[in-house]
Amino acid sequence: GKELVGARMLRERVMRDAKVLDSGMLKVSSFINHQVDVSLIEACGEELALRLERSMPTKILTVEATGLIPAIFVARHLQVPVVFARKKRPLTISDAFTVSYRSATKGTLSELIVSEEYLSANDRILIIDDFLAGGSTAEALFKLIKMANAKVVGVGVLIEKLTDSGRAFLSGYEVPVESLVKVEGLDQGRIDVLDEPCFTVPGVTREEGPSAGDDVPAQSPSPADSTE
Repeated sequence: GKELVGARMLRERVMRDAKVLDSGMLKVSSFINHQVDVSLIEACGEELALRLERSMPTKILTVEATGLIPAIFVARHLQVPVVFARKKRPLTISDAFTVSYRSATKGTLSELIVSEEYLSANDRILIIDDFLAGGSTAEALFKLIKMANAKVVGVGVLIEKLTDSGRAFLSGYEVPVESLVKVEGLDQGRIDVLDEPCFTVPGVTREEGPSAGDDVPAQSPSPADSTE
């Protein structure tokens, strides 16, 4: 099988360049969500795509703006379109699915909006985002997908904060959840990251997997998840 390097590259970069803010938030703006290291995110997007390709999505759903950064590379690899939820309704959108949620980074109530043109009942949706923390953004995206009568088939994120309840919340949905870097703690400015083995792709081609119409059961946890 092929050994993927995205998670290892991202883990090394988080340990080296991320900062812990006084609020307990992880600042990754020098390489992900303000200035972007494109080669790094491309490797991460490929790894998330290969970890989750068995879910056979027809579309990827994310949130503007930082969710788009990994989502575009995942979508490019899986050859599906990206739909991104808007935070303000543009004049070009008439009929839309709309949900309110509390933003973890801003601490305020925000709206997410997706045009009814771009989510339909036969869609299999893979949610991609930069962070998984408390799960409030993911919950809002799940609600939008439910409004469209579409099906969530997986969740993939760059960085997961294990100290928050995001994964526990998502476990109720019984879909595969993949995160490339798991942050165990942010005590006194120190970043503790779970050390995980590289993810290896079995020697199976995409064509040998289930067809797009199949209901794919939730994957058993990957080797990367077994240490939790």
